[in-house]
Amino acid sequence: MKRSIYLDSTIPSYLFDERDSIRTYIEVTRKWWEEERDNFNLWISEESIIELSTGEYPNKGQLIACIEQIQVLLPDERVFEIAQVYLDNYLMPRTLSGDALHLAYASYYKLDFLLTWNCNHLANANKKQHIRIINARMNLNTPDIITPLELFTETKYD
Repeated sequence: MKRSIYLDSTIPSYLFDERDSIRTYIEVTRKWWEEERDNFNLWISEESIIELSTGEYPNKGQLIACIEQIQVLLPDERVFEIAQVYLDNYLMPRTLSGDALHLAYASYYKLDFLLTWNCNHLANANKKQHIRIINARMNLNTPDIITPLELFTETKYD
């Protein structure tokens, strides 16, 4: 059975990005996309779609075409309530409610992973324990919040 991944907006956006300042992340994202994505059930939310549709991104037409191929999680009132709890407990800055929503979707829908390059607010070792505690209080699954670097198939050495 394939494991499930929630993609925040950084993952599809990096597939089409051209900035030299994040070249390594772009290359890793593209390599992961080419080699690993078929090993997982990929999900995205309306929050990611809104962020990607309204933001300024290079190669936006290709980006939109890409995300149209990904399964979309349905919005649910509970997701928004969970995101508010994250904000109320200072897991995410109030000005960045999208990050709280990404985590809420992945947690509510019991996905295995939340894949992101957002290492300030999501894939951050200093936040993971706080996230687990808040999710446990709400009786929620806590997905592994990781970057594509952490989700490549193990290489076997002879």
